[in-house]
Order: sequence, then structure tokens, then C-alpha cells
Amino acid sequence: MKVNLHIIRNIKYYLSVSIILVVLSIIVFFAKGLNYGIDFTGGNLFQLKYNDKKVTLTEINDNLDKLSEKLPQVNSNSRKVQISEDGTVILRVPELKEEDKKEVLNSLQELGAFNLDKEDKVGASIGDDLKKSAIYSLGIGAILIVLYITLRFEFSFAIGGILSLLHDIIIAVGFIALMGYEVDTPFIAAILTILGYSINDTIVIYDRIRENLKRRHNKNWTLEDCMDESVNQTAIRSLNTSITTLFSVIALLIFGGASLKTFIMTLLIGILAGTYSSIFIATPIVYILNKRKGNNMEDMFKNDDDENNNGKRVEKILV
Repeated sequence: MKVNLHIIRNIKYYLSVSIILVVLSIIVFFAKGLNYGIDFTGGNLFQLKYNDKKVTLTEINDNLDKLSEKLPQVNSNSRKVQISEDGTVILRVPELKEEDKKEVLNSLQELGAFNLDKEDKVGASIGDDLKKSAIYSLGIGAILIVLYITLRFEFSFAIGGILSLLHDIIIAVGFIALMGYEVDTPFIAAILTILGYSINDTIVIYDRIRENLKRRHNKNWTLEDCMDESVNQTAIRSLNTSITTLFSVIALLIFGGASLKTFIMTLLIGILAGTYSSIFIATPIVYILNKRKGNNMEDMFKNDDDENNNGKRVEKILV
């Protein structure tokens, strides 16, 4: 099955939509900023286990919601509660004073007697280290993606791929900033997942472009026809993959609980943006870069299948 999208003909419309979304996301990011969780800002961690019964997540949250009227630091947007299979409760909250910690523990004791197995304080310096590690992870991932696409395809393809990834990340981050969701370490995992998911879709389209470029003169295709045909041949595959993935993400959103909300919403927006950018952004950027330079694009890959070149492509010079 194949669609009939005119990507290159309507290039201005598709790029304009993306530019507007990216600009709005950047404005929201700088206007509101991110709501960093205790993983980044520091806070207190309590690990405890009730003696006589297994409490539920709902019971603990209801109890802490009442306390949040007195201690805003433990409201539902600031705290994070996890319960393991053996009944161990892990509570993370922003940094509390000693008297406030006693208030929290006394409130939890209303649900029954418990043993406090662990009490830790996460300092802001650790949060700064996490921020740096997150930035390094994203930076290294982006560099490796550029290198991979450059080696497998050509540098203009790498530019298209990395710009489409920036498009996805900026929109996802802007949405999280707009909604005020707490940014924690799973958020970074979601961003890295988006990188891998989106670039996979883009590479599938790039592969088809490369194959069609080799025979475009036999088909009497212009460069525009070749790129449109490549996208049309792969668009349904991209949409089916995205829809299937979204089913799982939506199920997690419904049944996953509040602690996974930031992770899931980041994935949801990132997948939607990534599907759009793979089809409507990455290929048009490659077209613009090569059309303006006047490249004979089929020459880029004419030696790819030559058995005598030992897998090495003839070096191409962009004029």
C-alpha cells in the first residue's frame, strides 16, 4: 500500500508548521522553565515497610494529600511514591526540615506501624552531576548518530537527520515545560528513546532514497519525483509502526500511574513529532541542501554495490 504525498512540492508548508512548533516550544521553555524533580534539585528519601499489612498506593497518596494542605512540599506534583512487590514503600519528596520530616513520618504512621529501613538526603550537588550526565548522554548520542549517517549515507543526510531529531526533542521538552510535569531521570531515558525511535524511521526513508537515486534516470524521475516516491513508499510503514507503538504508550498512560506520567507523555509527544519529522522534515532538508549545491545525488551512491571497492565509497566533494 502506498500514499501519494507531495512532500517536495509542499515543502514550505511542512517546514513552516515545524518552525512554528519549535519556536513556540522554545518560548515556553524559557518562559516557564522545567519543573525539575528531586533527582536534580535534591530532596529526602524514605524507605519503609509496614509491619502488619500491605498498604496501597492509593492509601498513601490520600494520606499525603491531606498532609500537603499543611506541607505543600509533599503535594502530588512534588512527591514520588513507589511500592515494591514485598510491600516496601519508597517515598521521595523535596528537601524537608527536621520537624517537617517528623510530620511526614507521623502522617504515614496513621496507616499502621512500620519500620523505617532507610532515610537519605539527596544533595543539590548530586542533582547537578545528573544534569551534566544527561547533557553528555544526549550530546554523545547526537554525535554518534551524525557519524553513523555520514558513513552510511552522506553528510547532508546526517544534517537532515540531526535537525529532525532536534525538532522532536525541542517539541517534547516544550510540551513538558508547558504542562509543568516533573522532570526526573526517566525523562532523560524517554528523550534518548525518542532519539533512537525517530532516527530509525528516518533511516528507513533514507535507505529507500538511496535505492531510488541509483535508478532514477531509468525511471525518468526528477530529483523531486525520486524523493517524493521514496517517502510515499515508506510512509505507511512509518505510520503503522508509530500507531502500534502508541497503543502501548497509551496503555501505560492509562494504567501506569502518576509516577510514570512524565516519561509516558514525553514518549507520546516525541513519537508523534518523530513520525512527522521523519516524513516531512528530514527528506526536505536533504533536498534543500543538495538542490542548492547542484549535486548529482545519484553519484553519491553509484559505487555502493561495486564489489571491487571493498565497501569504500568514492569520496564526494560538495561544491
